[in-house]
Amino acid sequence: MGFLSVLSFAHRLVSERLKPGDIAIDATIGTGSDTLFLAQAAGPKGHVFGFDIQEEALTLTQQRLDQSSATAIAPVTLLLQSHASMKDAIPQIYHGKLAAVMFNLGYLPSSASNKEIITMTDSTITALQASLELLRPGGVITIVLYPGHPGGDSESEAVQQWASNIPQSIAQSIIYQQLQRSDAPYTVAIENKSYNKLKSRG
Repeated sequence: MGFLSVLSFAHRLVSERLKPGDIAIDATIGTGSDTLFLAQAAGPKGHVFGFDIQEEALTLTQQRLDQSSATAIAPVTLLLQSHASMKDAIPQIYHGKLAAVMFNLGYLPSSASNKEIITMTDSTITALQASLELLRPGGVITIVLYPGHPGGDSESEAVQQWASNIPQSIAQSIIYQQLQRSDAPYTVAIENKSYNKLKSRG
C-alpha cells in the first residue's frame, strides 16, 4: 500500500474538519473535483463557494455537479472571479466561520484548455491571506502545488515561504512532499489557531 497522493492527502485533512452544515471555498475550481468533494462533505445545510477566472472551468464544474449521483450535497455558488477577490465576494456573515479553503494551483487540467493560463503568484498570495482571515479557529487551508511547469516553481516557492512565515500563534503549517523528485506536486496545509481572535483584539 503506497502513500496517499497529494490530492488525497488534501482531501483527508479537509474531511477531518469539514462537517455537515459547514461553509467552504474551492479557490480554484478547475474541473470541479474538489468542489464536489466539498459539497458532499458540507451537506445540504452547508454552502460551497467556487472561484475561477475561466468560463470553461465553471461549465465543467457545473456539469460535474449536475451529473453526480450524490443526492445530499451543499448548494454551490460558482463565481467567475479571481480567488484574490474572495474576501469581498464571500458574504460578511461567513467571515471567520469557514471550515476549509482548498487550492489546486497551476492550469485548468482539461484537454482543450489553454495551459498558458496559470495561477499567478501575486493573486495566489492575496487569496491565501484572505483565506486565513476567513477561516474559523481550527479551519484548514490546503494548497496543492505544481513546481514542474513553467511558473509553477516560483509560485510554489512563494507559497511555501508565505506559509513558513505565519506566526505559530496564528496558525500551524505542514508540508507533504515526495523528497526524491524536486518537481513533484506537493501539498502545503495551514490550520488556523487563533487568527480571528487576535485580529479582534488588535
